[in-house]
Amino acid sequence: MRTYSAKPTEINRKWYVVDATDVPLGRLASKVASVLMGKHKPVFTPSMDTGDHVIVLNASRVRVTGNKAADKIYYRHSQYPGGLKEITFEKLIVKQPERIIELAVKGMLPHNRLGRAMYRKLKVYKDAKHEQEAQKPEVMEI
Repeated sequence: MRTYSAKPTEINRKWYVVDATDVPLGRLASKVASVLMGKHKPVFTPSMDTGDHVIVLNASRVRVTGNKAADKIYYRHSQYPGGLKEITFEKLIVKQPERIIELAVKGMLPHNRLGRAMYRKLKVYKDAKHEQEAQKPEVMEI
């Protein structure tokens, strides 16, 4: 019995499209992160980027449960003294709906250069139009 390790030539990447309409944010992010990492493939290797490309549509219609819409706060810092900025979920969903899904998925990927390579395969759009028709993406159900 030997441990299998995928080689770069053996990795075949597909394109998937996901509709985020009325899907809970955490459920969507965990499924998308799993596909970006390649955990759904039999050739999954933790030290290689074996994942597929994912297109998320209708980011402005993603759902959160409970009081998270009013209570959830996103923070960022400018690296200057007093530079902490915060915005609530309700305001961010109006201003930049793509950012909500991007932050949720990015937090579920590895925090190293491999995770950054996986994150680059994520495309998020606030409505139902996208630019990757030439790749013939398959529909993925959540």
